[in-house]
Amino acid sequence: MKQIMILTRLNKFIAESGITSRRKAEDMISQGRISVNKKIVTKLNFKVNPSSDIVCLDGEKISPRKQVYFLLNKPKGIISTTKDEKNRKTVIDLIKSKEKIFSVGRLDYNTTGVLFLTNDGEFSNLLSHPKNKVPREYEVRLDNPLSETDMKILLKGTYINNVRGKFEKINFKKINGRKNLVVVCVEGRNHFVKMMFGALHYRVVNLNRMSFAGIHADIPIGFYRKMSASEISGILRIYGN
Repeated sequence: MKQIMILTRLNKFIAESGITSRRKAEDMISQGRISVNKKIVTKLNFKVNPSSDIVCLDGEKISPRKQVYFLLNKPKGIISTTKDEKNRKTVIDLIKSKEKIFSVGRLDYNTTGVLFLTNDGEFSNLLSHPKNKVPREYEVRLDNPLSETDMKILLKGTYINNVRGKFEKINFKKINGRKNLVVVCVEGRNHFVKMMFGALHYRVVNLNRMSFAGIHADIPIGFYRKMSASEISGILRIYGN
């Protein structure tokens, strides 16, 4: 897969290549020991494109770390963290990768659906930052039918933990022959969907994330695949401005 990345600060690039710490990398830059495309760089805020720029330390090329991107259709009963103190199975256990990866945000223990995993911190921050308003689409099953009045409240906004939240869209879609409630939000707060409905005294019985940043789960639950170059470039183009 073609490597596609966001511009990265030079000191971060050096540190993530495994040569030294970020602080020591800054010293190397200040000392004039780092060149980018054969030109010495001494500005600490200088940014590089890891997929095309040639970075050298004392004339020796620094190899960038390989970036990997996975889409997992998360099953129930799996933790969305790298480790679990109770030794429960995590999403990391489901993916074979030589690189150390982490999930982009989280899905609850019993929530299923689209979850991205990567070792690209910039990509993760891009998708997670509230200002970018990246859409998440969920299929929701409630303990009681959602009233029109409550639907309007959820679209207009209600408070959870003293912070206002809202759904961007609420509609019904026919999924596997059944009419299901589907909501779209741009918030990544933990348990956001469940807390929104809980604020109006509904209990979420089942929750499945159908898509994230416009990328749908096109694989069975419990399976994963590498994300394509076009998927990554599309996300960067839409949300990376």
